[in-house]
Amino acid sequence: QVQLVESGGGLVQPGGSLRLSCVASGGLDGPYSMGWYRQAPGQQREMVARIGTSSNAVYSDSVKGRFTISRDNDKNTVYLQMSSLRPTDTALYYCNLFRFRDYWGKGTLVTVSS
Repeated sequence: QVQLVESGGGLVQPGGSLRLSCVASGGLDGPYSMGWYRQAPGQQREMVARIGTSSNAVYSDSVKGRFTISRDNDKNTVYLQMSSLRPTDTALYYCNLFRFRDYWGKGTLVTVSS
């Protein structure tokens, strides 16, 4: 059974940076894609960034140029480097892995506030 554990969230001032990490374990015996999603209070969950097995990445327009997704296949880990953070980036950030179905982490909270 695939398990995902996120870390790296916290409180940061506008304009600051954070790096999120997500470690995957269990049942990873083939190719899979990973990604980050977020959900702000009262809003639907939205895709932030995804990365494929060849490290091909896609981003939402709202984070393009500010966030960078990367992965370390040896460590089964995906990262999200977030820069120039805005209060509107405040949300619970979820790690996602897709291999035949979606798997989700429990989320890590990012709060951007002065």
